[in-house]
Amino acid sequence: MAVLRSLRFAPGDELLTTDHEYNASRNALDFAASQWGARVVVAKLPWPVPSTQAVVDAVLSHVTPRTRLFLVDHISSQTALVLPLEQLVTALRERGVETLVDGAHGPGMLPLSLRTLGAGYYTGNCHKWLCAPKGAAFLHVRRDLQPAIKPLSVSHGHNSRRTDRSRFRLDFDWTGTHDPSPMICVPDAIRVVGGLLPGGWPEVMASNRAKALAARNLLCARLGTQPTCPEDMVGSMATVTLPDGFPEAPPPPLYVDPLHLRLFDEYRIEAQITPWPRPPHRHVRLSAQLYNTPADYEALGDALEALLR
Repeated sequence: MAVLRSLRFAPGDELLTTDHEYNASRNALDFAASQWGARVVVAKLPWPVPSTQAVVDAVLSHVTPRTRLFLVDHISSQTALVLPLEQLVTALRERGVETLVDGAHGPGMLPLSLRTLGAGYYTGNCHKWLCAPKGAAFLHVRRDLQPAIKPLSVSHGHNSRRTDRSRFRLDFDWTGTHDPSPMICVPDAIRVVGGLLPGGWPEVMASNRAKALAARNLLCARLGTQPTCPEDMVGSMATVTLPDGFPEAPPPPLYVDPLHLRLFDEYRIEAQITPWPRPPHRHVRLSAQLYNTPADYEALGDALEALLR
């Protein structure tokens, strides 16, 4: 939000995103557009996704001379796609468009060199795959863009006369009263998790990815569904499509799916059940509580039991 509140737009400018964007980030983009009379343009990605090039083509087809910013997840929350960020950032910069990356799942899941990537803005969480405490996160702004970006809370660093740090660091490093302990824990979290396997972080990331792919293949086989994207777009988590259920569409956005409850109650498994890109088709009305058929539950339960063996 600090980036979106700092940037200046004009009426008619276009802010580009995809239909896989995280809801909170999309809300922030809508808010920023409304403040300036700009317009949010949504690139619809193919689903299932046949290739990374199909994603690049879908995004670039929506770029116009009025496009000013592209907001994108590094790994999409709803669909667990590792998006082709390098190709997108490069192609958009060639067209004069900067990219704001929501990299909530990036650090610890994927090798990440922000200087090599070259995105204008990248924000990432350290409490997910790095296993640092909640509240540990970062905002990276490419050096040439830093002068225009200010924190939401203008605080002590604003009038600091220190010369050993950039103005960007002075503004962001101390914003009001906050607990710095989550950030202080990040180096230890990197060291501890990286020490879990002999090969360090490369082996940790490769092992997590291998498990995600194996689980996806097993679940798809048991459920009779197809993978939603090629393997090169899978990181440490994967999406599995469930068969369409019956009859009531779940009320968004705070909906607890009955399948979610059953997996937890019977197997003590926390699994994200997301009606995306839309709730299942309405068919025959059987019960207000029935979202998938009993056979669907049993098939998924059998597959999960096989994973746990």
